[in-house]
Amino acid sequence: MNDAGTGTRLLRVLACSTVALAPVEGYLIAVHPHLAKVPVVLLAVVWAVVRFRARRAPVPHPVHLVLLVLTATVLAAAAVHVAEPFALAYTLRWLPFVLTTVILIDLVSREVPIRALLAAAVAGAVVAGGGALYSLVVEGKTRASGPMTDPNDLSYVLVAAVPLVVALVPEERRRGRAVAVLAAVVLIAGAAATFSRGGGLALLAATIWLVARRAVPLRVLAGVGAVVLGLGAVAAWLSGTELARASSEKAFIAQSNVDTRELRWQIAARMLADSPVFGTGPGGFRSEYTPVSRLAEIGEQTPVAHNMYLEVGAELGLPGLLAFFGVLAVAGLATERALRHGADRRLVVPLQASLLAVLVASLFLSQQYYLALWFVVALACAAELMTRRRETVEHARPARDQ
Repeated sequence: MNDAGTGTRLLRVLACSTVALAPVEGYLIAVHPHLAKVPVVLLAVVWAVVRFRARRAPVPHPVHLVLLVLTATVLAAAAVHVAEPFALAYTLRWLPFVLTTVILIDLVSREVPIRALLAAAVAGAVVAGGGALYSLVVEGKTRASGPMTDPNDLSYVLVAAVPLVVALVPEERRRGRAVAVLAAVVLIAGAAATFSRGGGLALLAATIWLVARRAVPLRVLAGVGAVVLGLGAVAAWLSGTELARASSEKAFIAQSNVDTRELRWQIAARMLADSPVFGTGPGGFRSEYTPVSRLAEIGEQTPVAHNMYLEVGAELGLPGLLAFFGVLAVAGLATERALRHGADRRLVVPLQASLLAVLVASLFLSQQYYLALWFVVALACAAELMTRRRETVEHARPARDQ
């Protein structure tokens, strides 16, 4: 019993640490290139040992089959393109995310409270949001970056965390509500400081979803918006020149960014059409971009596609793209099934909004290698498993009482 309790506590700590540290992995990498991998590795090892000792397999869910198919397509594409320069490195980026998703689904359905993971995710994102504001206000950067080199990626991480704050708002305690509002303000302000248009669209989509499904009262939304606008006004008053310069620079490069992304999307679509079965292999978009585009970008030889779906299709082929879509679809359907079977709407609807934010932001970014995507997929599927288990217990209780 003592060993089991120790294993459970350790799994909870490692799971929360993995989720909390993901948004600030840039800070960890600055300390040591491999430091960001430590929590994930420890979590996988401890989880495997605990499950092996208890002789317990992961709780089954339909997403496991789809993840298996996705893994098979990644390995097949990598095997066909094993000689490509990025094939091995990007295969080793895919597999840990798939494994982490399986682990988180299993842990949330058994040992780890789902709100503990949500709190960890929000806490890590708030630190990243604080870093974004610090880089803009104190370091004088024209676009906030914080723990990430690309402001767009940072915006994605922050925006995906905003709906999760809603799931953590307590019904009665005013202090808890104030903390939640403060967290939301930091996340939204940090995302705004990146000047990411894709992040803004993702936040808008998530907000509309939360309001439409009555997860957020309009007065709360208006209050948060007023605070953010107030902070923006103060920032404009204190650093008006710097903000004007940042806005001007963003506007100057905006059209260039649009043209560049359209070009990369066309090249990714061409790669998929030319290699529909195995694609160009993991990381193949980067290695094949220059020859396929005929050196269209002299200043960028190994770019990303800036569209998650096109990049996955270009690298893994049509089977891999369909499997990837399958993972996202299963997660979305899992949340709806959980709601139909009586799951807590205050928990599940924010998960849906976060998933929607991820899907919208990924139209403009390559985000398959960030935990925010896989985290919300895992929790969506785990929410269904939790609801199913609760129903089983409730149905079995009258039979035992007779």
